[in-house]
Amino acid sequence: MAQPFRSTSHGLIARLDPQERGLLRRLFEDVVTMLEGDHTTSEDPLEQLVGLSGDVEAPQDPALRRLLPEGSTDPERAEEFRRYTDRSLREEKVGALRRAAMAVEHDPVQLEGDGAVDFSRALNDVRLVLATRLHVESSDDARRIEELAASVDVNDVDNPETYMSVVYGFVSWLLNSLVEAMLLDLPGDHIKR
Repeated sequence: MAQPFRSTSHGLIARLDPQERGLLRRLFEDVVTMLEGDHTTSEDPLEQLVGLSGDVEAPQDPALRRLLPEGSTDPERAEEFRRYTDRSLREEKVGALRRAAMAVEHDPVQLEGDGAVDFSRALNDVRLVLATRLHVESSDDARRIEELAASVDVNDVDNPETYMSVVYGFVSWLLNSLVEAMLLDLPGDHIKR
C-alpha cells in the first residue's frame, strides 16, 4: 500500500508497491505516446535547427489540447505561439515523463531537486489527461469522481470510468503529497508542520 511522499535527509521519499509503480510507469508512457504520436516536424532544416515547428495545428484530442493549450484567444497569435513553442513544450513534457518513469523503477521512489519538479510535472500531466477523459471541469465534477472512486472496492472495478476515477484519485493524492513534501523541503523560512 502506498505511503505518501515525505521530506527526509535523503530527499523526498515515497513507498509504492510494485503494482502502483507499474501503473505509474504505464501512465507516464501512455502520455509520452500521446505527445509523440500527434506531432509533425518541419521539413525546413533551418526551422529544425532552431527548434521551430512547421505549420502546427491545435491537437484534436481534448486531452492533448489541455496539455498543449492555446497561447492566445486571437487565432493568429495562437497559431504563431504554437509554431514557436509546440516542439519545445512537447520535448520538455516527454523528458519529464520519461525521467519520472525511471524514478518509479526504484523502491522507495526517491527524488531530489529537479527530479521532484519533473515528477510533479509528470503526475500533473497524467492527472490532466485523466481529468479530461473523466470530464472534470469544476469542483463539483471533481467531487463526483472522488465519490465514485471512494464507493468501490479497488479490486472489483467493473467499468472504465470507475477505474479511471480510482486512478485519478490515486494520482491526485500522490501529487498532493509530493507538493506538500516539496514545500516542507524549501530552504529558509517556509511552512512548518
